[in-house]
Amino acid sequence: MYLVTMLGNLIIILATISDSHLHTPMYFFLSNLFFVDICFTSTTVPKMLVNIQTQSNAITYEGCITQICFFLIFVDVDNFLLTIMACDRYVVICHPFHYTVIMNPQLCGLVVLVCWILSLLHALIQSLMVLSLSSPHT
Repeated sequence: MYLVTMLGNLIIILATISDSHLHTPMYFFLSNLFFVDICFTSTTVPKMLVNIQTQSNAITYEGCITQICFFLIFVDVDNFLLTIMACDRYVVICHPFHYTVIMNPQLCGLVVLVCWILSLLHALIQSLMVLSLSSPHT
């Protein structure tokens, strides 16, 4: 299932990039969403597969914090992208004649960049708060 998820998302991303008819804001956001899905799945599933194969459920404290940080980054980006996609649909429905002016490629790129920055900051803050708790080694 992991490989099917990776391959499916990668095919959709490549189809969106290769077809010029799909170079619209919604497909740009969808491509980013599929990329985040690949990253999100790759955050937890490989470790889970190793645990199943080795019959061991152990994870280091550092590994746990790292996995939490990446998990939070990709969850936040996913949520931000879904919100942006809803706003994109709102603009299409409510302001159809101004859509191409409002949702220009520069704005779309900037919005996705802001999503990543905010997600990274949020995940780092949360991870640092967990790190301030007592370590299992103390």
